[in-house]
Amino acid sequence: MATLKVRLRSTAAFSPSPSPKSWPRISDSLSKISVTARFPNAAVLSPPKLRLRASPGKKTRASVSATMATGGQEVLPPALTSTSDPPPIFDGNTRLYISYQCPYAQRAWIARNCKGLEEKIQLVPIDLQDRPAWYKEKVYPANKVPSLEHNNEVKGESLDLIRYIDSHFEGPSLFPDDQAKKEFAEELLSYTDTFNKSVFSSIKEDEIKAAGASFDYIETALSKFEDGPFFLGKFSLVDIAYVPFLERFQPLLLDVKKYDITAGRPKLAAWIEEMDKNAAYKQTRRDPKELVESYKRRFLAQK
Repeated sequence: MATLKVRLRSTAAFSPSPSPKSWPRISDSLSKISVTARFPNAAVLSPPKLRLRASPGKKTRASVSATMATGGQEVLPPALTSTSDPPPIFDGNTRLYISYQCPYAQRAWIARNCKGLEEKIQLVPIDLQDRPAWYKEKVYPANKVPSLEHNNEVKGESLDLIRYIDSHFEGPSLFPDDQAKKEFAEELLSYTDTFNKSVFSSIKEDEIKAAGASFDYIETALSKFEDGPFFLGKFSLVDIAYVPFLERFQPLLLDVKKYDITAGRPKLAAWIEEMDKNAAYKQTRRDPKELVESYKRRFLAQK
């Protein structure tokens, strides 16, 4: 019988509260729990933590350890920079090229995790501020993320990729069979760019009304089906398409506009709570303070 002391360190996420002043929101607070456990012949899984890897003469990026959808742990590799060597491209392996900061890449990353493909689709993170030349020259001429290297081809565009990952790989289906839900899914997916542009524009132009109308649209959409809290009732590609942006808009608008996107929108508040329970998504989520500061530099500095 062995005795083990474990200190868990976890990031709190969407925190529901009955008070209108503190609707579910992204929190950057950390909780610590110390546990003393006694058990025979048991394996212990380390909690998520930050790990560093160094290569002599090359820039180093932090790699992050995250819990996989399968229950194991995935150590996320450091982002590749202009001094990094390329992976062995077109060697038969499937690779998903992403940026840890990019919401479009996050869509494909979430889809990969939801399908349980952590061991079949390798993550190759790219530092977009110092991207390697070989990425454009040898992998994806558009020089954007995400892109997917599969069957000796490279495909791009996030909405196309989440559909491709869902239809070409094993794992639970992320698109409905019901015709009414299919049609509504197409409507919502086609609205994503309009939604994102409207909110970003309202932030840059100090005009919150346009953003409010966009969030009202989301609230109405979440009210259409009663068989679950998600856009199509059950979790689907539509939720994957929207969550990276709502993850960013919520803390950003609260910080710079003092605007709570869930106030008066109970369906959206419930959706956020349910997304917090999705382990595949939680692996991809970024520190809200980091997101806010990044977007403030990007958008507010341009005014």
